[in-house]
Parts: sequence; C-alpha cells; structure tokens
Amino acid sequence: MSVRVRFAPSPTGFLHIGGLRTALYNYLFARHNEGTFVLRIEDTDQSRYVEDAEQDIIDSLEWAGIEIDEGPGKGGDFGPYRQSERKDIYHKYAEQLVESGHAYYAFDTVEEIDEMRERLMKSGNPSPKYDSITRQSMKNSLTLSQDEVKKRMDNGDEYVVRLKVPRKETIRFEDEIRGNVSFDTEGLDDQVLLKSDGMPTYHLANVVDDHTMEITHVIRGEEWLPSTPKHMLLYNSFGWEPPKMAHLPLIMSPSGGKLSKRKAESEGIPVNTKDYMAGNYEPDALVNFLAYLGWSPGDDSEIHDMKELCELFTLDRVSKGGAVFNYKKLMWYNENYIRQHSIDELKPRVEALFLGKGYEIPSDDFLTTVIELLQERVSKIDEFVSMGAFFFEAPKAYDENALKKWKDDSSRLILSYKTRIEALSEDDFKAATLKKKLEETIEEHGVGFGKLMMPLRIAISGQGFGPDLFPALELIGKEEVLGRIDSALERL
Repeated sequence: MSVRVRFAPSPTGFLHIGGLRTALYNYLFARHNEGTFVLRIEDTDQSRYVEDAEQDIIDSLEWAGIEIDEGPGKGGDFGPYRQSERKDIYHKYAEQLVESGHAYYAFDTVEEIDEMRERLMKSGNPSPKYDSITRQSMKNSLTLSQDEVKKRMDNGDEYVVRLKVPRKETIRFEDEIRGNVSFDTEGLDDQVLLKSDGMPTYHLANVVDDHTMEITHVIRGEEWLPSTPKHMLLYNSFGWEPPKMAHLPLIMSPSGGKLSKRKAESEGIPVNTKDYMAGNYEPDALVNFLAYLGWSPGDDSEIHDMKELCELFTLDRVSKGGAVFNYKKLMWYNENYIRQHSIDELKPRVEALFLGKGYEIPSDDFLTTVIELLQERVSKIDEFVSMGAFFFEAPKAYDENALKKWKDDSSRLILSYKTRIEALSEDDFKAATLKKKLEETIEEHGVGFGKLMMPLRIAISGQGFGPDLFPALELIGKEEVLGRIDSALERL
C-alpha cells in the first residue's frame, strides 16, 4: 500500500507554528516515500469555529511550500475533506458500534452527570468518570429496557453515543518514534463518540476518517498520545487495522515548558504562521528551522532546501524529547537564506517594501547598489528598509545608543573631514577617495579610526551600525552628504 498521510487541523484559530511543523513532517514523510499528503479540516466543534481559519491554514501551507495533494478545494477520491460535511458517515459507524455492543446510547443530562461526579467526590473519589463502574447507575441503553430506549428516541430525547470501554485491559501499540506504548483502560472514561447535536467528537471522526481515507501513517503532536488508546479501542471495535502511529516531540519554550501562545508572546516569538508571513520572514528559512526542531539527518549539515529535506527525512531520526524553540537560530537561518538569494530575486521584494513606505527609488542601479551594500547586514528582508532608509532621506533623529559615541571632539573631527571632501569634484567623490580622506584626517589629529568613523556614520545615517560607509557616501552623493554633515553639526 502506498503511503498516505494527513494533516488534520481544527479551524479554531490561526495556524500555530507547532501545527506548521506537524504539517511539514507529514509532507516530508509523504514526499520521501512518494506518497500522498492529505489536508483534512476537523471542524466538528462548531462552537469554536473561527471564520477565515481554514483559509489561513491553506494560505500558510502554500506560503511554506507544502503542496496539498487532496483536500478542500483540491479534490480527491476520499472526500469530502471537511468533517462537517461527513456527518452521515459518522452516524452510520456509530450505529454499527452500538449494534455490535461496543458502544451505547446515554440519555443523562448535564445536571445528572454533575450530580454523579459530586456524589462520588464526596465519597472519596478524587476524579470520578463516566466509566465501566458508574455507567451502571446512569440512564443509558445498558441500564434501560429496550422499550424505554426506543420510547426516548422516538420522543426526540437528547442522547449521546458513548464508547463502552472495557474495565481492566491493557492497550498496547508500537509508536514509530517512541517504541512500545501501553495504557490501562482503568483510567479511561466511556468517551462520547456522537454528541447530542449529531456531530461526532474528535475521537470517532478521527478514526473513521483515517480508515475510510486509507491513511497509512498518523504523524501528530505528542499532546494526542493520551487519546491514542481510545482510538486503538475503536479500531479494535470496528475490526480495522490501525495506521502506524508517530507522536512528535513538543516544541518547548526557551524558559521551559510547552511553547504556549502566552509564553511565546512574552518571549517575543511569533506564534502563528501568519505572523511570520506578515513579518517578512523567509519561508525557506522557517521550513529549514522547523525541520530541525525535533529531527536531524544524523550529520553536521544544517542548511537544506525543501527538496533536500524530502530526500533526507525519516521518522527514525525524529527525537523523543522536546525541542527548544531557539529564536536566534531561526534568525541565523533567515540570514543564510537572504545571503543565498540573488540580487534579482531580492529586488522586486525590496522595491515593494521601499515603495510601500513611500520612498521614491531614483533608478534601478541605485536600488541594486543599496541591496548589495545591505545584503550581508540584514537578518530579515524588511530590514533593508529600516537599515537602508538613510539612502533615500536624511535622518530625522539620531539613535540614542549611537549618540553615546558622539564625544566632545566629534564635531571638530567631522568638520575637518568635511573640509577635505568638500574640495573633491563630483567625479572624485568615490568610496576609495572618501576612505583615503578619512585616513588623512585621523592621522592629522592623531586619533583612532572609530573616533571619526562613528560620528560620521551617525551624521549620515542616524544609526551606529550599517553597511560599508564609503560606498554609501558615494551613492548618496556629495551635495547630500555635505548637507547631512552640516545638519548634524548644527543639531548635535
């Protein structure tokens, strides 16, 4: 059987970075094995449905270069691919379980279940459940007569379908990442499979869909590991062969614990994929970074494009332990991918960013030079604008940290330098000559290079960092450079 995997997010919010990694691992595994990558939208919980969340998921996958083979809007032989459109399928299989004695109808109200739990807690049970023991004292098709059950259903009484979990059994399965896993059924409740509104719960829909869509491998986050015994019970109840299971390690916060939305925000880590899209991160860099967040090819290599990752990825190289989200490492990847881009690849994106900020670009050659000067300095593509704005306009303000380097003799040194470059013709206003004039100035005054270089950079750019200053001065031009020096001398 050919490999078929699925990414099955719930449209209850924007795609979390952990969800993107899960999608990526599924995609890499599918491509490595020449299989099929399915997108399935698990939207059975209508109360938590968020409009536009499904489109956000699709847009995020496309941005990351993860191609969907089957799914909503994509087609395929196993649709529909939204669970909300598969209601009749789940009803059929829920009825099958009831008829085979592996599930039952339960008519208890919320209040009656609350009363049961309260009563058991008072008698010393710290975590009462609707299970193999308590079901005997509740209103369900196991305790009511067939006539009473039929009467209630004919009257339209609300009911749920619950899985009949055996009391003392051990569920065992082989996880592709964690090895042998076992759970005792004693700790499981009689999980609701079909809710009173007719919609299935995650557990029933998940198992039915994975079986009917012929999914061969379920690759999902570690948080779903406790649900797996319920799923195994369902597979056993139906008499179906379960897919192979692989539970991915958690993505951990740098400060410890799971990378929750709250922790991510407090540590300055973008939490949703759309934040990376809006923040102008390189999709290839994020994909490369996420691939290594819990997996490695087993050597010292770190930079791989999507094609290479597909060739290298195997589940046996996925780690069991949690992977810490290292934002500095992500930025290292981002810088690497910006360096790898050609000027022609960067130019339309950088141009759009400058134009979006209202800057006029004098010429194509001007923009090319700006990109050449900044490419080795920026960590993200939008920094071409924040770091390179001074090419297009004089600084309106000066960086406060940089001004700490503006000393008592800075004005005197800059004025001396200005006198030298003022005498240059337009044709001689070149980077090499401008550097030579600075060397002459510091030699005359007997000071170090930085004593003049930093104040000059502040005067020209307003910043204490940036690209090679002399080519920048040449590009800006003599008249503008002299004007900025005069302005800095007056203001500072």
